[in-house]
Amino acid sequence: MVEPTVIPRSEHPLSRRDIDHDALKVLYRLKDAGFIAYLVGGSVRDLLLGRRPKDFDIVTSAHPYQVKRLFRNCFVIGRRFRLVHVKFGQKIIEVATFRRHVPPAEAIDDPLPPPDDAGQGISASAAARDLLIHRDNTFGTPEEDAFRRDFTINALFYDIATFSIIDYVDGLRDLRERVIRAIGDPDERFCEDPVRMLRAVAFAERLGFALDPPVEEAIRGNRGEIARSAPARLIEEYYKVLRTGASASVFRTAARLGLLEAITPELQRPSSAEPVWQSLERLDAYRQRFSSVPGAFTNSVLLGSLLVPLGFSLDGGHAAREAIGPWLGTLPVARRDIERLYQVVALQRRLRDPNISPRSARALLIRGAFPDALAWLEIHGGSQEAVARWRALVAELTESGALQPPAARLPARRRRRRRPRGPVQP
Repeated sequence: MVEPTVIPRSEHPLSRRDIDHDALKVLYRLKDAGFIAYLVGGSVRDLLLGRRPKDFDIVTSAHPYQVKRLFRNCFVIGRRFRLVHVKFGQKIIEVATFRRHVPPAEAIDDPLPPPDDAGQGISASAAARDLLIHRDNTFGTPEEDAFRRDFTINALFYDIATFSIIDYVDGLRDLRERVIRAIGDPDERFCEDPVRMLRAVAFAERLGFALDPPVEEAIRGNRGEIARSAPARLIEEYYKVLRTGASASVFRTAARLGLLEAITPELQRPSSAEPVWQSLERLDAYRQRFSSVPGAFTNSVLLGSLLVPLGFSLDGGHAAREAIGPWLGTLPVARRDIERLYQVVALQRRLRDPNISPRSARALLIRGAFPDALAWLEIHGGSQEAVARWRALVAELTESGALQPPAARLPARRRRRRRPRGPVQP
């Protein structure tokens, strides 16, 4: 058993005033019901660094359905990780039960289907050594929960009962030294969950930290393992990176470590990657103007920031669209995002036209793709005069009532008339 370092309230800067009000409600209700309740992970890390957290996650001794009994506004989700989401309007506070690290042998004994490459060119002994975690619902203690997390700076707890910081893994030391250090053997942790390699790079670049040398060496040695992660999860991780304001440096470092070769090889080629870095630098510069993720950062705008500098265009019409397909490297992309991206690119010429007629301008304003197209023009278009002109027109028409919000422009849905039923035949 490891004795944690406990930092009392008088010796750390984290204050309840900085914690989301609804997260505090959840913490106090769990505590008042007799359960241990901690704020955990990125929120504790960011508050100690003087940064604004994007979410507030909670970990507790209560099991998922015990949590559910305490909150009417919640639901249990997940298969690999059973979690509770407590809803406050559009906001979600995520609550997890303390878990322990699952040994490799236990992780293999799982009813979920094996990875697609299982049994294809892999020996039985290699399959037996497979460390990839498919399921992890084994409850544990706070200490076990801390040691099953990925990096030391993400394993700090804030105890709502005592207002103290609890540190089992020397995360406070690594915050001071500004280093990304794995909990346990980084080779093993990255084979358990290869997405952790991309997360390590993202944390380092976003926070301005250094990668611990064993972590960097493990990424180089295990970089091909990332192809075994769920593609849908990887593309979501890409979108998260693109929303950070540090995407150019994250993807540059990931490429330097060879981490992108197995999933998006086009970003590894210097000839094609340089236009991408320039595009991402513009995206980051726009993001850094805001304290939180702007509404302009839709999947289509983010996706285009990668695809357009790689040669995505309208040339070839529908045939080209089918050739590109809903993929970025080996990662799937929602077809609706590709279709919206085509509309965004197609509208750029008309948005730049200073001589567009008032009638055509009003017609553009009610197009569903207009907000994304205007955001693209502002981020990548290099024509602030055109952006200012369109924003002035939007403000003018909205103030006069001539431009309705999108929801108000939708036609009422017609109800289908039900045919009367005839007499029941005997």
